[in-house]
Amino acid sequence: MSTTIVRTPSSRCEFGIAFTDITPPVGMYHRMWGAAAHDRSTGIHRPLRATVVVMRPLDRSRQTVLVSLDHCLLRAPEMEALLSETCRLTGLSYSELLVTFSHTHSAGYLSRDRADCPGGDLIGAYLDSLPGKIDEAFRAAQLSSQPATLTYGSTTCEMGCQRDYLDEARGHYVCGFNPDAATPLPLNVVRVTAANAVVATIVNYPCHTTTLAWENTLVSPDYVGTLRDVVERETATPCLFLLAPCGDIGPRDGYVGDTSVADRNGRQVGFAALSVLAGMNPAETDHVYQGPVFSGATLGNWRHQPWTAERFASTAVAKQAALTVPLPYLSSLPKLAAAEQRHRELIGEERTAREAGRGEDSATLRAKVERQRRLLDRIRPLPQGDNYPLPTWAWQWGDAFWFAAEGEPYHQLQSEMIRQFPHRPLIAITLANGTNVSYLPTREAYSKPQLYQPEVAMVAPGGLETLTEAIGRQLSEWDS
Repeated sequence: MSTTIVRTPSSRCEFGIAFTDITPPVGMYHRMWGAAAHDRSTGIHRPLRATVVVMRPLDRSRQTVLVSLDHCLLRAPEMEALLSETCRLTGLSYSELLVTFSHTHSAGYLSRDRADCPGGDLIGAYLDSLPGKIDEAFRAAQLSSQPATLTYGSTTCEMGCQRDYLDEARGHYVCGFNPDAATPLPLNVVRVTAANAVVATIVNYPCHTTTLAWENTLVSPDYVGTLRDVVERETATPCLFLLAPCGDIGPRDGYVGDTSVADRNGRQVGFAALSVLAGMNPAETDHVYQGPVFSGATLGNWRHQPWTAERFASTAVAKQAALTVPLPYLSSLPKLAAAEQRHRELIGEERTAREAGRGEDSATLRAKVERQRRLLDRIRPLPQGDNYPLPTWAWQWGDAFWFAAEGEPYHQLQSEMIRQFPHRPLIAITLANGTNVSYLPTREAYSKPQLYQPEVAMVAPGGLETLTEAIGRQLSEWDS
């Protein structure tokens, strides 16, 4: 049967947005990469942001406050302190607040235990300032909150690419551009309209924010900064970037020190987002077939038709679920005492190599010391027991499904949701309220020799698939 109505994918809710500058001081501890030779930042490429979005059903029965920070992540102690103080200042409950990250690897390593490192003395005061900045943006977002219509569109973008690359000459995997698995990645765009004007844009894309790497010494939001600039110059409204599942996705052109490459990557995604905006239907309309028009040819006449009362009601549906998904720990997960001992050994080996003038060995060992220190950061906060209780969230906003999960799932999570719900707009969010679980690779990835993500994973093979099933079950309950 021929289609006669093409629905414009939409949500209706109360929506408010605001952002504030959270750029850290130049000279603060910056070393995010084990291979980096520097410790302090030397300047600013582009400013960092905290963006706050307030979303409520039209009946105002509850709210979700989404905070996006231009940082990589926070360790468990810093994350808990941020959530606690932000809730105290804003008056929000934990169940209302979701903090996520653009995941730039060029903002600085925000760990209070780096206070003894060069520039580390600036970390504490900077972390202390973040809840107040978030509260400032939250108050502004509340003031701007109003009934709005969210219109969804999508395309693909090839800036990012699969990054589990087999180095055949050396017989193991590396974490880098894999041209043998290059496929276009989904780019989702949301236009937010209120009182007949566009008030915000949301861009959701799955690609690690790792254009800039160990050679870069500047504070930077990476490609996200230019992406936002491109969109905001055209729309004159705030743009929120949300990182989609990309544990195995990175920039085709990445791991560089040249900030112009980050800008180029951002323009590529930003222009793709603008193409989606340009092709969107008018808000609160569907595309409806009117019948034939007899001309030189018999023409099919389609028009954008205002919604019916029934359509207005369906786009205002709002549902929410908070899930806890138990995922078994890796049986090979190191014990804390053994990991601490290995850290001390590596420190000694690095010192010996440095004092002996073995520069290349010293640099490699310095990276290994950093890697082991971060392993300790991941092990220490893990809950006791056989399983990690992974927090996950799901929402239905009108036609659209949104979902969020802690940690860094592989892209398969998003691609499987797209396969299961091809008729629904899907907004996928990672690094939600922390990343204690680390990476969630596919089951097959665990068998790839020396692949980074399984090496730093906390949970056993099958964890990603279990999470995917849990989210899919919840969304299926709402699907009709």
